[in-house]
Amino acid sequence: MQRLPYLASALVLSSLLSACGSQEAPASAPPPAEVGVVTLKAQAIDLMTTLPGRVTAYQTAEVRPQVGGIVKRRVYAEGTEVKAGSVLYELDPATYQAAYASAKASLAKANALAKQAKLIAKRYEGLVAIKAVSQQENDDAQASAAQTQADVALAKAALDKARIELNYTRITSPISGRSGKSNVTAGALLTANQVQALTTVVQLDPIYVDMTQSSSDFLALKRAIEQGGVSQSKRIPVKLTLSDGRTYEHVGSVSFSESTVDPSTNSITLRAQFPNPDGQLLPGLFVQAEVAQGQQQGVLAPQRALSRNPQGDATAMVLDQDNKVQPRVVKTSRAIGDKWQVVEGLQAGDRLVVDGLQNARPGSVVKPVPFTGDQLVEKAPTKSGEVDTAANKPAAPSAAKKAE
Repeated sequence: MQRLPYLASALVLSSLLSACGSQEAPASAPPPAEVGVVTLKAQAIDLMTTLPGRVTAYQTAEVRPQVGGIVKRRVYAEGTEVKAGSVLYELDPATYQAAYASAKASLAKANALAKQAKLIAKRYEGLVAIKAVSQQENDDAQASAAQTQADVALAKAALDKARIELNYTRITSPISGRSGKSNVTAGALLTANQVQALTTVVQLDPIYVDMTQSSSDFLALKRAIEQGGVSQSKRIPVKLTLSDGRTYEHVGSVSFSESTVDPSTNSITLRAQFPNPDGQLLPGLFVQAEVAQGQQQGVLAPQRALSRNPQGDATAMVLDQDNKVQPRVVKTSRAIGDKWQVVEGLQAGDRLVVDGLQNARPGSVVKPVPFTGDQLVEKAPTKSGEVDTAANKPAAPSAAKKAE
């Protein structure tokens, strides 16, 4: 009977020890979540603007006859490249050859008469000295000699004119370029300086692109340059996007801007010059021109780092010196590639959360990881220390395996 108190005490002690052993140790706090961050830097930003443009030929020449006549034949092939001075059409030269021969004969006659008059005038000079002829006769001989010299000059001019008109029967290209379709055929009657052009020759390399910019944008840029906020080089590069979405491989430059504003559109015309060795750009083609109007010091933030708050403001998450997440309201001016140009709210040196924004809650402490541009930070660890991602969950068995 004395063993009963001892047995009861042992049972109580055993139960107490069992209860103490069943209690778990308190759970440790989860580690800070990782986020991808970039450190913003001040940099020179190219101020790009996209303007509508239209391609125009570098040179355009409408070919017209300078003398009248019948077209004998067309020499060139339509659509081919022609050189300056190459023959495009030939007119029937018969009447102009005859006129040239007549002018040539008139010059020979004038030279003969001038030679005779000169000899007579020289002889009269000797005779008047010995009073063999009167002074009046001598004066008439000298005047006749001078007149025949003027007739020679007139005959030479007539011969030159006949030669020029004969050469005009061979209608040539005034510039080098690509020929267009012919508007006349053999046998057509042409008149000098007629309204209708025989064909058109255009020079396509180099080539122009005329762009239009609103006067307000032009004045704003000019003001920024004068105030020193924007620097502009002497050569302003221009890139083109073609109508099919392709980027034109050659880079051009602005050659000049109009000094007047178009009152109907309130815009200014800019002209850029491009190399066009392959003839891809044709007159009349509409393009989009990207013009580098200058450079400005500023900060660029990746677009993926910015979101909208309930008020509609653009916000970004920034880490302070204790790696605590701080929200910032930012203002941007334009998109440059996959980044925003920030004008307010962010500055150089800020550590901006770019990846793992689901882990960056305002006021929370996180672990920053340099963002390389391709990693995706996983979700925050759960209390048990495991990462709650869909990738860690086993895949559901396929229908084929279920059937097995």
